[in-house]
Amino acid sequence: MKDHPGTIPLDEAKRQVALVCRRLALLHLAFADSIIDALGQEEGVRLIQRSIKEYGRLIGEAKRAEAKRRGLEPTVEGFEQVSDLPSFGMHEGIERVDVEGERRVRAHGCVMGRIWREEGKAHLGRLYCNVDPASSMAFNADVKLVHIKSVPDGDPFCELAMRPTTAGDRQAFAARDTDWQSIERSTGENK
Repeated sequence: MKDHPGTIPLDEAKRQVALVCRRLALLHLAFADSIIDALGQEEGVRLIQRSIKEYGRLIGEAKRAEAKRRGLEPTVEGFEQVSDLPSFGMHEGIERVDVEGERRVRAHGCVMGRIWREEGKAHLGRLYCNVDPASSMAFNADVKLVHIKSVPDGDPFCELAMRPTTAGDRQAFAARDTDWQSIERSTGENK
């Protein structure tokens, strides 16, 4: 097979994306450490959570605008169709599984989660992961992308599921200080 000018092998592309993910993981830790150093643990974590929520809001609103531009509805399927994450390099592999009738995505080998664990700061890195429920709820307040498992929490892979939100979830999301653990634990059964 001939090489095409301007192309690189897939393995090199994966390596390049992983390098960016590593830098992003370290950037998050640097900001988190600086904020906590300046404000203390409790206030620092609160500000980090607010910042991640705002980051997720920006992502979710941009995805909703892109879905609209493409003529897609702001549904779970629309959210998935306008993915803004790289399809390779951020993880070693992605699989879609069915667990007790629920569609889930398992991301194996999360580069960012691995970096946070190696740095001994998985608890701070895990705050970044709240971007997933934040972006999905900003896209459509009736659904949330939650972590069933996560590498920063010590799990061997990240496992995510899209679930309906409850009135309590929507109220928590609207609050200045969002309780992400409550949102992720809520099953969404009491709309």
